[in-house]
Amino acid sequence: MSDATPAAGPPLLVARDVHKSYPLEQRAVEVLRGVNLTIHAGSFTALRGASGAGKSTLLHILGGLDTPSRGEIEFTGQRLGALSARALAGFRNRKVGFVFQAYHLLPDLEAIENVCLPARMARVPVAIAEARARDLLGRVGLAHRLHHRPVELSGGEQQRVAIARALINDPILLLADEPTGNLDSHTGSEIIDLLCALQAERGMTLVLATHDAHVAARAPRVLDLLDGQIVSNGS
Repeated sequence: MSDATPAAGPPLLVARDVHKSYPLEQRAVEVLRGVNLTIHAGSFTALRGASGAGKSTLLHILGGLDTPSRGEIEFTGQRLGALSARALAGFRNRKVGFVFQAYHLLPDLEAIENVCLPARMARVPVAIAEARARDLLGRVGLAHRLHHRPVELSGGEQQRVAIARALINDPILLLADEPTGNLDSHTGSEIIDLLCALQAERGMTLVLATHDAHVAARAPRVLDLLDGQIVSNGS
């Protein structure tokens, strides 16, 4: 797919000259080196790159989980760097959904309890949160697994729970970091089908990081990340 696909809507997320480095012994390791990127509302963008290219770091910064060493991120015109810690936590909880390679489900909680967590943090009443969770788990094909704990679920089922959890507060932006990385090719394809369907149904913005060219090709817009820089012309 081309990275020159027309924008789906107005700019939602803008990265300007984003750098990120981490101290390592006597030197700093540069992970991102001047990323400029515009993500439009309602779009689906894939960030493609090998391990170590900076994909996860960039996604974490776009979603407010990490901060750039230099540069800035704007979400609907608001600079994330200007937000207080409390306001930034609220932004992550209500505006952004995260899907990770390792699922990050709490092992002692049932599927429905894991899905409810972000809603409970947002002080959504229990009955409403549980109703949303049941609907979402049904949508991702797990209506029969509501009361199963992660250890009782397959990898693909755990990732479906994680997707439902990411969507419970109806986020504007969904960030998926190697969502098929721990899955076999068939299950991974099912997860990408699900993400594509949910993105289209909900009209949300999806940014997906992957090293897999076949996964990236599902997105209308593909940007290549190499050595901490976007090397395709599609900012």
